[in-house]
Amino acid sequence: MPLRLLLLLALCGAGPTAAARSLSLRGSWRIRSGNGSLELPGRVPGCVHSALFQRGLIQDPYYRFNDLKYRWISLDNWTYSKKFQIPFNISKWQKVNLIFEGVDTVAKILLNSVPIGKTDNMFKRYSFDITTVVRNVNSLELRFQSPVLYAAQRSKAHTSYWVPPDCPPPVQKGQCHVNFIRKEQSSFSWDWGPSFPTQGIWKDVRIEAYNICHLNFFTFSPIYDNHTQGWNLEIESSFDVVSPKPISGQVIVAIPKLQTQQMYSIELQPGERIVELFVKINKNATVETWWPHGHGNQTGYNMTVLFKLDGGLSIEKSAKVYFRTVELIEESIEGSQGLSFYFKINGLPIFLKGSNWIPADSFQDRVTSDLLRLLLQSAVDANMNTLRVWGGGIYEQDEFYRLCDELGIMVWQDFMFACALYPTDQGFLDSVRTEVAHQRDKTRPFIISSPTNGAESIEEGWLSANPYDKNFGDVHFYDYSNDCWNWKIFPKARFVSEYGYQSWPSFSTLEKVSSEKDWSYNSEFSLHRQHHAGGNNEMLLQIGFHFKLPKNTDPLQTFKDTIYLTQVMQAQCVKVETEFYRRSRSEIVDGKGHTMGALYWQLNDIWQAPSWASLEYGGKWKMLHYFARHFFAPLLPVGFEDQDAFFIYGVSDLHSDCKATLTVRVHTWNSLEPLCSSETERFVMEAGKAILLYKEQVPALLGRCGNCTRQSCVVSFYLSTDNQLVSPTNHHFLSSLNETVGLQKAHITANISQQGDTFVFDLETSAVAPFVWLDVGSIPGRFSDNGFLMTEKTGTILFYPWKPTSKSELEQSFHVTSLTDTY
Repeated sequence: MPLRLLLLLALCGAGPTAAARSLSLRGSWRIRSGNGSLELPGRVPGCVHSALFQRGLIQDPYYRFNDLKYRWISLDNWTYSKKFQIPFNISKWQKVNLIFEGVDTVAKILLNSVPIGKTDNMFKRYSFDITTVVRNVNSLELRFQSPVLYAAQRSKAHTSYWVPPDCPPPVQKGQCHVNFIRKEQSSFSWDWGPSFPTQGIWKDVRIEAYNICHLNFFTFSPIYDNHTQGWNLEIESSFDVVSPKPISGQVIVAIPKLQTQQMYSIELQPGERIVELFVKINKNATVETWWPHGHGNQTGYNMTVLFKLDGGLSIEKSAKVYFRTVELIEESIEGSQGLSFYFKINGLPIFLKGSNWIPADSFQDRVTSDLLRLLLQSAVDANMNTLRVWGGGIYEQDEFYRLCDELGIMVWQDFMFACALYPTDQGFLDSVRTEVAHQRDKTRPFIISSPTNGAESIEEGWLSANPYDKNFGDVHFYDYSNDCWNWKIFPKARFVSEYGYQSWPSFSTLEKVSSEKDWSYNSEFSLHRQHHAGGNNEMLLQIGFHFKLPKNTDPLQTFKDTIYLTQVMQAQCVKVETEFYRRSRSEIVDGKGHTMGALYWQLNDIWQAPSWASLEYGGKWKMLHYFARHFFAPLLPVGFEDQDAFFIYGVSDLHSDCKATLTVRVHTWNSLEPLCSSETERFVMEAGKAILLYKEQVPALLGRCGNCTRQSCVVSFYLSTDNQLVSPTNHHFLSSLNETVGLQKAHITANISQQGDTFVFDLETSAVAPFVWLDVGSIPGRFSDNGFLMTEKTGTILFYPWKPTSKSELEQSFHVTSLTDTY
């Protein structure tokens, strides 16, 4: 679970002798096609697709069938070129490097017509010594090779053994042999995304000139010493010493808020050198640890590292340090075979609640800091504390990890391999070795894959006899054919790092990339956009288990109703599954249990299409994300049935015990007044536990509530302390919603008012309404709750806009849907 702390730093000079001069080569470049018939300006960082779109030479690549229409772009060999002048006297510098933080992907690089190097790995940082080639006025070229053709060539040349898979399933409409190129694996297509194998310079590029020595980068790792009960900091700095003689000097490390300042003497020999420093944090200072969201503060401390070297050379760097410990606990469990699999943060067992992160766009230049903050804040707002950065995407930009630190999000970081075997020739392994060394954080635990049997996989020589053993490690689980309301189909595993169900995004999201002829569930567009074989039918199957399929005479309304029902189905399915995992944290049943993590697939979308995501492309919340805000709540009552008995568990992520009361209410579908209500006596809800709070036979529950049947009633329940609601109100359906008796068509109105930057929606309903969905079209923002069961005549919901809007704009865009509107 690497909490990413690697900083890649450009240098600047200070003091009487400048340490380095840096020239950014970001901005305007020229791009031309392989035969020279097309030439255009393009931005760096960027890619060919973005440049073509920005110049109006192609439509939005996401529009309708453009992923197929524009395949020619990735099959061509493009060239990036730039002419630039060095704004300082280049002859006064001992060494000049050309630095690429990221090249996508296979390119030959020429400076002033002289070949200076090659690239073949999107995830590596490349540094080329151009001291003897650079001039005052320069011409730089990157001659790219089509990633599709390169991958095919590498696969064809690899004849010693088969490296599957050759190609993605036809439904994905993708390209072949992606496992032969060190590039974003999903860029050749995936079951939730398009095929856009990009070419370009996707990260920073610059010239660096320096004398004497150069600080390439530094990393640091906080270490807690259990023996001394104190914090230390290990700092590792990498230097390139170009002086022919050793360089001496001092290093001063200062963390003012921890009253820590230490000085070290160093001597750097010529060549590439590593300096390791061990900093002891002042024991008289109180170190506030960083905690995951929901468990404490995300306290960080500003640190400066000043290198004062011979000849007046001075280099100063700053960074934010977070103090935390991370342990993966794999130990025996009483009453169960196998080993536990959970994480301790700062010595406390933490249930990991969250989702899986995929690239936020096919074109990384469109992924802004604002977009990252929006998506990550949405994860936190849904009570998540963990995201798994999935291995078929990219190692995310530094801003992503900085925001995760700030927001309290733990990162389960995959290396960039996914759903394939990979070649093991020496060249490929050497490239991967450099990539891994560049990306890791050495203080974090590693596992060999996900899913894995953890320590058992290592014990078995890295190849498990039973790779899906629920007694070890993490598991992935998908089942689209069995009824998702039946919790018994789910694995009582140690940790579930992938699971989920598909849904369609909102009509307002689809509308932007489609035309009127596309707006039906079985249109060519709908089939084209679905990249999971049988996915559209699987959604209808799950809907049909418990809901009525829409039969509106208006085809467009039927499409919108179907979209709504897919989101209802997805939200309810993932709710049932996640609540099963959360209530399994403290128990062993038939040797299984102690589940300590639930990361559903997936958080975000890469384009506008059906997928497992809870956030649509651009960030709009699906119903699932609103449900996640409830089922990941720190204190949650979970209801379920077994053999005609109704159980309620209390689940707590709190750090201390609390005294609570459970309230259980039974409602009839045809009345806005509860039929009956009961409270338990006050009990102690244990910290970090899931415990049984309530058990009653369903016939007895219905019998004491008067004239009530499974089909005519629904149960709601919540936890409170001193009459203060401290948990979400949960509910349990006693029958399928297509079997209800007494459910009436609800007329729901909203009165909208503004309070500061927030808008208040005062709702009123004429009848009990399940799955009430408030929608304001394309106005960016989120509601305080949505997709809810409305059992009272009135209710108040808040809307938090992400951009300025107005009451009138909201009133014009507002639409409300509940389940009976689809009948």
